Amino acid sequence: MSTTPKAGTPTGSTPAVPGTAPASANPPGLGAKQVNLIFGALLVAMLLAALDQTILGTALPTIVGELDGVNHMLWVATAYILASTVVMPVYGKVGDLIGRKSLFVIALSIFVFGSVVGGFATSMEWLIAGRAVQGLGGGGLMILSQAIIADVIPARQRGKYMGFVGVVFGLASVAGPLLGGLFTDVLSWRLAFWINVPLGIAAIVAAVVFIKLPKIENLVRPKIDVAGMVTLAIAASGLVLTASWGGTEYDWNSPVIIGLIVVTVIAAVAFVLIERRSAEPVIPMSLFKNRNFTLTTLGGLAIGISMFGALGYMPTFLQIVNSVNATESGFMLLPMLAGLMITGIGGGFLISKTGRYKWMPIAGTIVVAGALVLFSTMRADTPLWLILGYLTVLGLGIGLAMQVLVLIVQNSVPHSMVGTATAGNNFFREIGASLGSAIVGSLFVARLTDQLRSLGGSAGAGGAVPTDTNALTPAAINALPPEVHTMIVEAYSNALSPVYLYLVPLMLVAAVLLCFVKEIPLETTVVQQEH
Repeated sequence: MSTTPKAGTPTGSTPAVPGTAPASANPPGLGAKQVNLIFGALLVAMLLAALDQTILGTALPTIVGELDGVNHMLWVATAYILASTVVMPVYGKVGDLIGRKSLFVIALSIFVFGSVVGGFATSMEWLIAGRAVQGLGGGGLMILSQAIIADVIPARQRGKYMGFVGVVFGLASVAGPLLGGLFTDVLSWRLAFWINVPLGIAAIVAAVVFIKLPKIENLVRPKIDVAGMVTLAIAASGLVLTASWGGTEYDWNSPVIIGLIVVTVIAAVAFVLIERRSAEPVIPMSLFKNRNFTLTTLGGLAIGISMFGALGYMPTFLQIVNSVNATESGFMLLPMLAGLMITGIGGGFLISKTGRYKWMPIAGTIVVAGALVLFSTMRADTPLWLILGYLTVLGLGIGLAMQVLVLIVQNSVPHSMVGTATAGNNFFREIGASLGSAIVGSLFVARLTDQLRSLGGSAGAGGAVPTDTNALTPAAINALPPEVHTMIVEAYSNALSPVYLYLVPLMLVAAVLLCFVKEIPLETTVVQQEH
């Protein structure tokens, strides 16, 4: 299916697509003020969903102690990420088939209900169930919000709005751990759940009152791709669990991890075969014939791997090497957010003004690669201000690249597939995030283990250097004698920093691939879909 404008198509428009009505500047009855109100409600929903990926990280030690469930600790984060990732393509496809407003309200309601369940939790099993329910709603919030933006804002103007979307995700990665720590230390970790309730209800009211989308006329009961959804869920679950458990809960060559890999591969193959024959595939294979979708999805996957791989161990690095607490290390990520805001918002306004966008993700991936090279030079004696500068560079690159890729995807497919395409792009980015954390974590732990064994057997160490990497918490390291503390800090930095270099070729390959993106003129009007 080609989505490239034909020769002679005027700039700012695309050829008519079956199933779409003539374009209009705005949906009926929507003025600039109402569009901004809709956008505000969508931003709140996206922030809630993104925050819940990280907000409990700093609270987990307290939660585990109160609910007596250290053996289930990993599932608190995994349940949310797994549930939200699995349902993303489902929300995208169903939204294209039946409309997005009612589905958005349903996703918000599920998310709020999951927050209530988590807030009342008296056991780890109860808490994990609440997190899973939250994820089932949160995945829809992230996808439907971006798709609804495409319903009400023309692509040419969407660039400046997408910049704020990128800032929301960057803010969540920084504010999540900070809020989690603050709630736990000052009030209660349960507030991380309860705060979602009033904000979620407000977003529901705003969605019902302000969001006005084209009604679907003559709706025929859609054929739901149940087999595709099930096999996709199995494949995604296997991949996320492999990435989460491999090298941590289980060795990479353990029967559990090998079994998960086999299940993932079998389910992925079955999914592709099913999608090729399905009347309404959840991720149509025809999307991958669209050059822009395929290239930007690969680019998003690479950015997900590099971004979350780079940031996953940075707070702990700052805590151990610079002897700061968890809250302080969270604040030290603010320079990254500042960089992201500068290029995300500034670049978005530049797109809206000039209509040119192809250069941004290419430049962004190159800047991210440069930041990774800088990270690889960090040592125990690297000045803190220099590390903060490296984080700023990373933020500048992410801001240039991340949300522009979503804009390119949405502008390259018929409006009847905007939700499906947006979900597919985000789905693979989430997979990249899981893989990035796993890749960097496994390489780092292997290198650190070798470093500690070397120190343990070295002259003068006296066997005082601990070799169990699981016991190397910031508090435990800071309590060690000065001589051993110095050895551990140096081993930690020497083990982590070179790992960042392994991600550089990935970003350079992504930059090359993005050079082949076709810069299709951005729509200057909103295309309204008819079913």
